[in-house]
Formats: sequence, C-alpha cells, structure tokens
Amino acid sequence: MTLRYRYKLFLLITVFLFPGILIAQVPGETVQKAKDFLSLLENQKFEEATDYFAPIVYNQLPASRLKDIWIQINNQVGSFEKLVRNRTETMKNWNVVYLTCKFEKSLLDLKLVFSEEEKITGIFFVPSKPEVEYQLPPYAIKNNYEENPLKVISGSYELPGTLTIPKNKDSFPLIVFVHGSGPNDRDETIGPNKMFKDLSTGLASMGIATLRYDKRTFVYREADDFITPEPETIEDAQAAILLGGQVPGVSEVLILGHSLGAYLLPVIATGQENLKGMIMMAGNARPLEDLILEQFTYLLSQNGMTPEEVQTFDDIKTRVSRVKSENLTEDTMRDLLPLNIPASYWMYLKNYEPVKTLKKLKIPVLVLQGERDYQVTMKDFDIWEKGLSRKKNINFRSYEKLNHLFMEGKGKSNPQEYSIPSHAAHYVIEDIVNWVEEQK
Repeated sequence: MTLRYRYKLFLLITVFLFPGILIAQVPGETVQKAKDFLSLLENQKFEEATDYFAPIVYNQLPASRLKDIWIQINNQVGSFEKLVRNRTETMKNWNVVYLTCKFEKSLLDLKLVFSEEEKITGIFFVPSKPEVEYQLPPYAIKNNYEENPLKVISGSYELPGTLTIPKNKDSFPLIVFVHGSGPNDRDETIGPNKMFKDLSTGLASMGIATLRYDKRTFVYREADDFITPEPETIEDAQAAILLGGQVPGVSEVLILGHSLGAYLLPVIATGQENLKGMIMMAGNARPLEDLILEQFTYLLSQNGMTPEEVQTFDDIKTRVSRVKSENLTEDTMRDLLPLNIPASYWMYLKNYEPVKTLKKLKIPVLVLQGERDYQVTMKDFDIWEKGLSRKKNINFRSYEKLNHLFMEGKGKSNPQEYSIPSHAAHYVIEDIVNWVEEQK
C-alpha cells in the first residue's frame, strides 16, 4: 500500500472529492488567487496562506500542518524553482486551478479547488499532467480486442467503467480490477502512466477479458468520508464480480487487486461463490500504519533529515502510535491520525488479518511483487509466502527490476520515476495469462 492513501502520488491533502469535469471558464481572479497562494507557500508564509481556506479546510489543515506538507514535498522533489504554466477546469459548483510547478527534481501540479465563495476547499499535490498523451503499450494489439462502456451498480452508486473483451472468441475468462489506495480512476492513472489500462489491453490482446471501473471516491464527493474499507473498496469490488459473471461469453470470473486492492482481496473474495481465482499485485501483509512509517523513513532518510523533517517524522510516529494504542476509539479526531484517515477506518483494519483470511480460501491465488518496490516491499511478500507456504492453491512470483507499478527501473526506487512514461512489464502479463490457463 502506498502513501497515496488520499494523497495521490506525493503527499496530498484531500478535503473533498469531486464528480465529472464540465467545460466552463474559470475567472481570471480565481487563477490569480491560486498564484498568490503558491507565492505564500514559496515564501513560507503559511499563516497567511490559510486565510485562503474554506472553514472545513482551515480546521483540518492548520498552518503548522501546511508547513509540514510543504517541507515534505521539498524533501521528495527538491526545492521549488518556478511556476511553469497553469490550466483550469470546472466541476459543477467548483472552479479548479492547476499550477504546474517546477521543483528541482520533478514537475508537480498544485491542484486547488475553489468554492463559489472563492475559498479553497481542496488542495492537492499531484504529478504534472504530461505534455504527451498516454500511448498504448506495444503489446496491446488493437485488432484483438474491443472496449465498451458499462456501469458498476453498487447500492445507490453508479461507477463508470470499461469492459475490454477479446475479439473472435466465444468464451473467455474475465478479470475484475481493484484499485490501490486513493481516489483512482479505472486506469489507475499516475502521472503519464496507466497501469490498469496497460494490464487490461495486454490481457485482452491475449484472450482474457477485463472489467475496470472508476473508484467510488473518484466519482462521488460524499464518498470521501468512506468510514471503513467496506464502502470505500469492498462493496464495489463485490458488485463488479457479480456484474462480470453476467457478461455474455464469460467462462469464469477472477479478480486482480493492486496495493490496497490486493491487501483487501482476501476479504473481498470471501463468500463470492462465482469467483474462480485472484491475483494479488504488491499487496501488503503488514498493518497499513507500519507501511506509512516505513515509507516516510525511507523517503526522509535518503539525503538526511533537516530539523524540520525530524519534527515532521516525530509527528508521524506519534500519529501511528495512536493507531496502535488501545485507547483508539471512533471518537478519536481524524486530524490526530495518519493521513487524516478516520478512526473508524483504522479500527476496521485492526480486526483484519489478511494472511489468516486468505488461508481460509480454497480458490487459486497468484501473488506478484516487484523487488524494487519501496511502498510495499519484499518484507510483505516474504510474510505472505511464509504464512501460506503449505497452501498448494497459492503461487508466488517476484520480479527483480520492477517497482510498485510493475514497471522496470534501476537502482533504488523513488517517487520521481512515476513521472516517467512507462508501461507495466509485458512478462508480468504473460505470467498472469499462463497462470489463468493453468487453472482450467
């Protein structure tokens, strides 16, 4: 699981999530306010910057926390250098301004969402939108598949999705995709990369259908207060499994989870009688709070920590300790906990034992892990392998050159490589296809 838990790629503060984009003109005054806000961050005038916040943001993101976030961003991608460009969008009643910022090591977009009252209701640091459009991987053979829109109906929610079906086949298996943490779209877009789009088109080119959908927290603003993993991830994945079984020509339904999705696959699969197999990609076996602390340690210690970063790290450790504490209750304020995730979410995970839950399942399982992954590491892979070594229905495979997105690289992995256009490794797709064929 990645630090993108409500944070997209780097450290991200999310107060509201917003539905579909509409075309309209954002006032120039709003763009200027966004630029002024960035200038205050650059000059470390954090108290003045919070004057731009709507009350709910001001309460959850005081000047001290805003300062911590800015320090952490600078630690990860270097010092801020200049504003490169800006672009705008509208989302129903909100105006959105993207400020593309050049830092020493990377480009990042500062995404600011403004209310009708011209107050900031959402602040994000996300990978900059690439200058070039996403290109299909070379192993995607367009003549071998077709893509059709569909909707996953989960309770009162409608989630737009895509069904990718191999051509010229009367019968085929279908794999449902379950996203990693954060408000992911159906392609699991991160910067210029689309891991799920790669996997989907690659698998369909080789005869396996896929079903992928936009995450609830990506589509609906109110879903940001997801309370537990059930409405945030589990319910929608189970609804997608049922939908997949109704697609004409589908011989069997399997499920693939990445990161948080893989971590939750054992509970998602429990009781799903029509599910014939599951693929876990970079799923953590350890508690989420342990990974958060480990990731911060990894990122902050690469070049040595400044006094400010030491203070930030101490704050993170304190927040993690609150999750571990027996005194944690649903009334514990979320702004006292890691990543501002509600206490109810942490309490749910306290009672979740993924290895133990997976042991009870009899369906075939494929566990995949990139050995360069610093977000979910080989420690987790080893825990899965050791805890499930006697289960003959589970297979394990790791890849020396791959990172958290199953894309190749060299040396130590870091967040900056996610901004480099790449594709999920073809041999991972081949391994999945071969494994699915072996289960028949």
